[in-house]
Amino acid sequence: MSPVSTPTPIDPALLQVALARLKTFFETLDATSVGRLREVYAMDAFFKDPFSEVRGLAQIERIFTHMFVQVKEPRFIVHEMVAQGGQAFITWDFVFEMHRFSRGKQVVRGASHLHFNANGQVSYHRDYWDVAEELYEKLPVLGGLMRWLKRRAAH
Repeated sequence: MSPVSTPTPIDPALLQVALARLKTFFETLDATSVGRLREVYAMDAFFKDPFSEVRGLAQIERIFTHMFVQVKEPRFIVHEMVAQGGQAFITWDFVFEMHRFSRGKQVVRGASHLHFNANGQVSYHRDYWDVAEELYEKLPVLGGLMRWLKRRAAH
């Protein structure tokens, strides 16, 4: 399903506006604002993260809606944004609490590669983050196993 995609070159000023809109969207995202995805994503956008690979705004909305079911108080903090042509690379923290495990706030650090269409909407979104280090190692039982496997692999 992963597209062989070449970003559409867009006006640098439009790209900066699109990035600012995207940053604001993610940093203010809550369960009631998921429906605003259409303001920043194209109808046929592609999205991939370590758990999902989908195409289309409805599928992407489902992923973000599900996030609010799976974890408590999720929020994104966008740190760096680098843009050129019709694409950008952003780094972010995803802060949340697990429903099942009372370990307080958790942080997943990651990055996203984005392509924008001629209208400044996201047409391609690929997240990169280490599931083992950022999530599995923090879970009871599974975390111990993951850390043990990591130590074994290092020797």
